[in-house]
Amino acid sequence: MEDTKIVQKMVSNIVKETNSINSQEVTNFKRILPNLVEKGLENINLSMFNDETKKELLQVLGDEYLRKGRLADAIKAFILAGERQKLVTIGDDYQKVGLFSNAIDTYKLADANEKLYKVGVKCLEEGKVPDAIKAFRTINNTDMLTRVGDSCLEKAKYDFAIEVFSAINNKQKLAVVGDKALKEHQIAYAARAYELAENPEKLNALGDTCLREGLFSMSIRAYGFAGNTMMVQFIKENFSKHL
Repeated sequence: MEDTKIVQKMVSNIVKETNSINSQEVTNFKRILPNLVEKGLENINLSMFNDETKKELLQVLGDEYLRKGRLADAIKAFILAGERQKLVTIGDDYQKVGLFSNAIDTYKLADANEKLYKVGVKCLEEGKVPDAIKAFRTINNTDMLTRVGDSCLEKAKYDFAIEVFSAINNKQKLAVVGDKALKEHQIAYAARAYELAENPEKLNALGDTCLREGLFSMSIRAYGFAGNTMMVQFIKENFSKHL
């Protein structure tokens, strides 16, 4: 109880002394940091301070959270303080330990597009495809996403290739993915690629292939997306027991 009264008195004194922050106030604020850190950022009310003072106090809190390794709380404080460079620093730290997805999220909060581009390139070079996709999608870099998609296609990573080319709405590339997947008898991937490519000709051809191989459900799916109601009806009426 006594500690609470002391904290309240110190905060009150900070507010009364001046409307702008100075080095003495920062010193005073730092003295009650342990209490505030334990209280949690979402439970701290700084509305009595002006914007300049509030910003610096949030920076102090963010630095303390950072020192304690509470990065999520530090990020919240720096966002509220508008501390872009501090966010970039945290992103760099995430990247150093290989937490690329966290780094990308933090760079995004900092609007650090150059950092996002660089981490995307690094992830692509190291084969971390989902993170590379995430980084380049964040900055809407179509050229680099195409490069990622081509790399995935070359390595037969059809799921990622489909994700990328669908995201940038490249129907031609999706059809190419479908062709390669079909050639390697990856029917499900071929169907998904052709569907997203909205290519009736390819879908009908896939339907024919599936029908010849007795894959009746898949053939109905392919013909259905192709708008070929005649073949859908034909299969249902003649091969219903196989569906």
